[in-house]
Amino acid sequence: MNARILGLAAFAACLTMPAVAAVALSDAAGSYTISPSASSIRFTIGKAGGGGFDGAFGRFKGTIRIDNGDVGRSKVDLTIYPESVGTGQGRIDAFLRSDAVFDAANNPEIQFRSTNVTRTGDTTAVVTGRLTARRKTFPEKFTAELAGLKGGTIKFHVTGKVLRSRYGMDVGTPLYSNVVDFDMMLTGKRG
Repeated sequence: MNARILGLAAFAACLTMPAVAAVALSDAAGSYTISPSASSIRFTIGKAGGGGFDGAFGRFKGTIRIDNGDVGRSKVDLTIYPESVGTGQGRIDAFLRSDAVFDAANNPEIQFRSTNVTRTGDTTAVVTGRLTARRKTFPEKFTAELAGLKGGTIKFHVTGKVLRSRYGMDVGTPLYSNVVDFDMMLTGKRG
């Protein structure tokens, strides 16, 4: 679910480059396909008293379109496959895939579709969009920072927080935090 948000944020970050920067917005304009092999979508859920757990999604896909003329018209679409969740602990992975959390058997995709990109600095932006998980859709926002642009490849560092209870995934609260922290590195290849 956060992957979409982060994908959008990454796209927004590209649009935030100033004309006087080393890379002009016109250099970044275009359409990109997110490369899962060169990207990561990681998350952390804290626990009362310390600890918690970290995880990542191994399968996702997406596109980023950067509009040279109007940053707000830029688009990010991201799809995450929750059955690919991994924490390094088989029991927790199975629980996360179960109907108590992702219900991956009945909800095989988490989708994020951007609705707005707002430039916040020379290389940063806030990407707002609609996140859908477990057939529930809510507006979410992520922060994206341009991490590189070279030879038709663009990189974004995307972060954000999502309340899991909104999507019917509040099992374990308040022992485990309701807030999921996302930290993504998204690499797009111009297509």
